Amino acid sequence: MIDRKDGIRMDLSAGIGCEGLFWIVFLNRIKKEIKSLLFVLVFSLLVSQCDGGCAEVDSMTEAVAGEGFLLGCISCKKREEVSAHTTVDWHFRATGEETFRHIFHYEHPTADVLHPDFRGRLVWFGTPDRDVQIGAVYLENVTYNDTGTYRCTFHRTLFLRVANQHVTVTKEVELTVVAVANRELTAVIAEILMYVLIVVLQLWLIVVLIYCYKKTWDEHEAREERRALRAQKEALLESSDISPDGVQLDEHLDEH
Repeated sequence: MIDRKDGIRMDLSAGIGCEGLFWIVFLNRIKKEIKSLLFVLVFSLLVSQCDGGCAEVDSMTEAVAGEGFLLGCISCKKREEVSAHTTVDWHFRATGEETFRHIFHYEHPTADVLHPDFRGRLVWFGTPDRDVQIGAVYLENVTYNDTGTYRCTFHRTLFLRVANQHVTVTKEVELTVVAVANRELTAVIAEILMYVLIVVLQLWLIVVLIYCYKKTWDEHEAREERRALRAQKEALLESSDISPDGVQLDEHLDEH
């Protein structure tokens, strides 16, 4: 005989089917992703009040003519707890020239463009505070005449307990202006990895679908085999209670 639990389990499997099983797996995966997102959200809320760390990242060096470009310049303090007052100056030396031209000065809250060639095209994109660590400026409407060397200088005064300390940090950016942007190696690698990931996910989905259909078919065959076996047993039980002449054995015995 077939166990009642096995029968119920078979009926549920038959009712769900491969498509239902796939959606169950998919919904479970979504639940896991939602839990991960909630964890990230809670973690970000917990650390939202913390000050972010400073990292000195080099500026990009290739601009496209007619577009905007961010001249990056970062100078991190070694001790974040020490207050400071910082001013930032930008100088520019065109290709073929020997001297630098003073083009920009920032002292919170004032940003001044000092050279007529850059007037109306330089915008302060750095730290909006007197304690400047990011001294980036945004250059609008880049032209080929903007090709050259840009020098960023931090003049920082650290307010220490014993005495104030003056620190000067200088960084340079070699800017090249091109007509069409060249794709970076990281962008090419990222695009390749994206296509590889898409192919892998599609193959994984195909394997899952094949597995689902195979499992469903095996369960269907097993269910049909159990039905056939049960029908055979019922036929044997019925035939054991009936005589060869078609008369039940119990009635035949009563007549005698």
